[in-house]
Amino acid sequence: MAVRFKLDENLPKDAGALLRDAGHDVETVLDERLGGNPDARVLDACQTENRVLIALDLDFSDIRLYRPSSHNGIWILRPHTQSVENTLALLRGALAPMPGELVQARLWIVEPDQVRIRE
Repeated sequence: MAVRFKLDENLPKDAGALLRDAGHDVETVLDERLGGNPDARVLDACQTENRVLIALDLDFSDIRLYRPSSHNGIWILRPHTQSVENTLALLRGALAPMPGELVQARLWIVEPDQVRIRE
């Protein structure tokens, strides 16, 4: 199942290519000139476009501010270091369980050894 993703401004361009190669529709915050905007504005754009946000920004993981039921989905990547290789490895790891899990209205915390999903 193809998913519509939006990549936050701090993710490498290679992340978009990886997701597109896996059959997903990908836009970026930078392509849409949303770089530097408040988190709420970025998430509003995701809502309007029916996209799941992928970010390294832990602010988006605060379920008091961004309840999973209130958005199209957020994936927070938590690499050991923010190298391109580590970030892409996390994305590959997150794509593996995706067919059996709901993406919309969920917070996914993607770490090197696990993917935690909150409703």
